[in-house]
Amino acid sequence: MKFYPLKFKPIYKELIWGGDKLRKFFGKDTPAGKKIGESWELADLPNDKSVIINGELAGKTITEVLQKFPQQITGKKDYKPPFGLLIKFIDAAEVLSVQVHPDSEAVKRLKTGDPKTECWYIIDTTTNACIYKGLKTGTSREQFAVSIKSDTCSELLNKVFVKPGQCHFLPAGTVHAIGAGILIAEIQTPSDTTFRVFDWNRLQNGKPRQLHIEQALESINFGQTAEDLPVTTGGRLVDTKFFKVEKITAQAGTSHQISEGIMKVIIFIKGSGQIKSGDLQAVDFSKGQTILSPAVFGGQILFNDYAEYLQVTL
Repeated sequence: MKFYPLKFKPIYKELIWGGDKLRKFFGKDTPAGKKIGESWELADLPNDKSVIINGELAGKTITEVLQKFPQQITGKKDYKPPFGLLIKFIDAAEVLSVQVHPDSEAVKRLKTGDPKTECWYIIDTTTNACIYKGLKTGTSREQFAVSIKSDTCSELLNKVFVKPGQCHFLPAGTVHAIGAGILIAEIQTPSDTTFRVFDWNRLQNGKPRQLHIEQALESINFGQTAEDLPVTTGGRLVDTKFFKVEKITAQAGTSHQISEGIMKVIIFIKGSGQIKSGDLQAVDFSKGQTILSPAVFGGQILFNDYAEYLQVTL
């Protein structure tokens, strides 16, 4: 078969802090009346596997396609699932819990979960929106543990005001929280392991949500510095051993080449258009969509209007 850019059915997550920005900003067909906090655009986790919705492979999961065509999709003959990325849009209508994701060493010590490194690309915010990113310099494990018990741990976090166009890198071990009023594109390793330390004393169905304080304290990198958590706004946004992220812009009526040889995941933040290659059927795209370009595919992205997109490679 001739390989082509793959589109996926979003997996919507109803969450206590979610809103309706995914519908309003991107036009997504989210369930009416539900607080949708996340749209998983490309996932390959045990209970959540993205399904292809276009072309000859429609109806198959990303797992099935990787098992059958590893080299054509990734460029690596011996590539085995799960897919190495989890791509989400996050609509934080309310502040998220203070939490941390473990690194590989913490996972070994705890004998549970999967490591998770991530980055957040800020798409839209309300006035004075902020995130909490890392601990204030000099904060010890003992100090932070005491602050959790007294509901003051947020005072030991770095509060960072954000604006659209910023990308914030959060390696595993970074204690963090997304503030209210922010729409984010999250690019991360394929893990859903989250340890909560504080949830702002809110209730869900009349009860507080579960916390994971001991696991979190074991996972937090207390030696982290501000240099470990860069903020970028253009070009190469993130460059890690797990993934690389580039921000690319395009003017209306122009085109960008997609070269063969490297698999690319393209997250469209603004704009619309088509991806074309020879006699293959064109693949339409619009803002809020994520498309996987297989390693063996080559073609052109044609832009109807001004566009911004993130290009992710492994």
